[in-house]
Amino acid sequence: MEDKKRNAWWLAAAVGVGAVTAYTVWGKPRQKYSFQDKTVLITGSSRGLGLVLARTFAREGARIAICARDGAELDRAKKDLESRGAKVLDIVCDVRNQNEVNQMVEQVCNYYGQIDVLINNAGVIQVGPLEVQTKEDFEDAMNVHFWGPYYTMSAVIPKMCGKGEGRIVNISSIGGKVSVPHLAPYCASKFALVGLSGAMRVELAKDNIQVTTVCPGLMRTGSHLNALFKGKNEMEFAWFSIGNALPVSSISAESAAKQIVEACRNGDAEAIISIQAELAAKMNALFPELVAEISGLVNKVLPSKGGIGEKHALGKDSTSFISPSFLTALIDKESYQNNELKPNEQLT
Repeated sequence: MEDKKRNAWWLAAAVGVGAVTAYTVWGKPRQKYSFQDKTVLITGSSRGLGLVLARTFAREGARIAICARDGAELDRAKKDLESRGAKVLDIVCDVRNQNEVNQMVEQVCNYYGQIDVLINNAGVIQVGPLEVQTKEDFEDAMNVHFWGPYYTMSAVIPKMCGKGEGRIVNISSIGGKVSVPHLAPYCASKFALVGLSGAMRVELAKDNIQVTTVCPGLMRTGSHLNALFKGKNEMEFAWFSIGNALPVSSISAESAAKQIVEACRNGDAEAIISIQAELAAKMNALFPELVAEISGLVNKVLPSKGGIGEKHALGKDSTSFISPSFLTALIDKESYQNNELKPNEQLT
């Protein structure tokens, strides 16, 4: 008799959980968020995806706050946005430094009155085999991708709680879902950001703060020129830039930005950007052994250690007859459009 009661209780509980889940996923009306006259703070927004996101939010009527470490880049980004009719505040800030982050958040709030949306976009990427990746590479990746978002969220969340709502978007990567050869520090830190972002979402829902984790695949932002390449840097730059450039493997920065803005508007828990990235994530979830085997095979054909070793060089200093070339034409164009190169700076 007791067993029957216990089974009935568990059955009722399962039905209840199922009903709540079904209502949450299919029945609960989704409240779309308007960005008109909202203040959007975007880290790492002087160039690349961050700048494209700033343009996209500006078209939605948002007031924009941008930050980055390079003041000259920020100034060019601000002029770009203002030429498009945006209201912009630019602040030099290193998100690895908690004091600078706290000061930046206060400055934005003093200027605009509040922060409605936080986009954690600042990033760094070191490309090379594991043998040339150092402890400092892993620490820097963690400082930018994990501690940076943690610092900004810690500073912004109390202010969002004070006004009773907010939106936070953490830009991770498909590299935070699937381990990619020659990107060990990047993947480790992006996996950490996925975990942090998910934990923040479930904890902050009660405060009407929606946290969205974004995992883009390869994007044509032009940021390959400012990525860091180690070992045989010219060969590393060649495969990395070509993979980012081809339409079959990547999407445009503008398309990615639109999808990210929509995910933020809807308050989605997660957005995996690009069909290729969605396929990779699902394959890894269903067939982890197979994906690991394939990644291992890919690793065997990537450049071996050597070259400049543990030193690093920017992408624009790692060019060769392979890249730039007609194979990278699409992202080379984006480099000029998205402030990845200085005025009159030419690729060689």
